[in-house]
This record gives sequence, C-alpha cells and structure tokens, in this order.
Amino acid sequence: MTNLYLIRHGEAWANVQPILAGMQGDQGLTPRGVAQAEGLRDRLATGELKAEVLIASTLPRARQTAEIIQPALGLPIRFDDEVHEIRIGEADGMNTEAAWAKYGRPDFDAHPLRPLSPGGESWGDFMLRIARALTRITEEHAGKSIVIVCHGGVIDGAFVHFFRMSGLVLPPTDFHTRNTSLTHWEWVQRRGRGLWRINSYNDITHLHTIGVTESLRWEDASHPAAPVPTEE
Repeated sequence: MTNLYLIRHGEAWANVQPILAGMQGDQGLTPRGVAQAEGLRDRLATGELKAEVLIASTLPRARQTAEIIQPALGLPIRFDDEVHEIRIGEADGMNTEAAWAKYGRPDFDAHPLRPLSPGGESWGDFMLRIARALTRITEEHAGKSIVIVCHGGVIDGAFVHFFRMSGLVLPPTDFHTRNTSLTHWEWVQRRGRGLWRINSYNDITHLHTIGVTESLRWEDASHPAAPVPTEE
C-alpha cells in the first residue's frame, strides 16, 4: 500500500512580506516557521508516521523545513525541483506591488494559462508539472510511505490531480493549507481498481500544544500588496 504524506513548509518570510519568492526571493523561514517545524519534528519523533522516503522541494523555505524534521524520520532528504511552488519567472524576488505594476496582477480565474511573468508558469503549466511529479514519485516508490515537504500550491495540485479535475482552470473550491500541516493520501483498492483516498487534510495538531499557530491570513490584515494566490 502506498501512503503519501504532503507537508507544507513552515511560515516563510514570503508569507508575511510582499515578496515574490522563487529561488531568488525566498529568504527561508521566519522564527515562527522554525518553531512550527520544530513542533512537527517533535510530533514525528514519536513514531506516528513510519516514512520510508523523504523528498523536499529545493526552495529554501521547504528545504529548511525538511532539514528540521529530518532527524525525526531518520531518512536522507531527496531534493526535487519538480515539487516547487508555482514558478515566478522574471518577477522572482520583486516586491509584489512593483511586479504587478510591471507584469499585471495575476488572475487565474480569468487567465489560467497566462504566466505570472515572462519565464514563469501559468496555473495550467503548474498543475501539469505537479501531476507529472506526483505520478513519477508515487510510481517510483509504489508500496512505500512517502513524505514530501513542499508548498501550498503543490498540495492544491494534488487535489486537482487525484480528483481528476481539470488542470486548465482554477477549481471551484478554495484551499487554505496551513504551515507544517500534514495531508495524507492512501492508495487503496476500491470498485475493482486502485484509487487515491484522502485520509486527512490540514492536520496541525502538533501546533495546538506549543502555542505556535499561523500568522493572520492576508485577507484578514492590512498589506500593501497580495502574495501569489497559491501562497496565501
């Protein structure tokens, strides 16, 4: 049986500052994000999750999260560029207000196939990359328990892929994947064939006991500019 655990990185500077954070703009985790990852590490150290494969995005916020939890799992980290957040392109590292003034504010509902900026990805490009990455990883490690430390948009993409929704348009649902949350998918035999089953989503019980939750959502606070939609 294949078990797939998707972990969103801890709170990053890109989550609290109006910076578009690809490889250039990503400044890693905030002190709150480090504490969140440490809380998850302590939870995983109890042996609750018997992982056999540990994969992480190479973006600094995910890499740092994976390095914090790695001792609890006792596995080498396999870094994978294909589980990055949506690729920013030329706007990487720019202030969002300046980027939207130069390239236009992204509207994935109206323009799901338009890149964020030249050299970046559209929503459709992103969903196709995630579908391919998840297919490759789960086929390569079939029958194992796989942990992927990744991003909110990647976890969104898993729902689109496993529920066979169209990746060319934004889904008719809204996701709010919490920092260091666990999402658990399981491959099961049902209706005469193999199917992915969602066992848990947004599991942050490890944060309840240490008093380290998320910062306010962007829409609940005053900010000069909004982040990339998948990182809200």
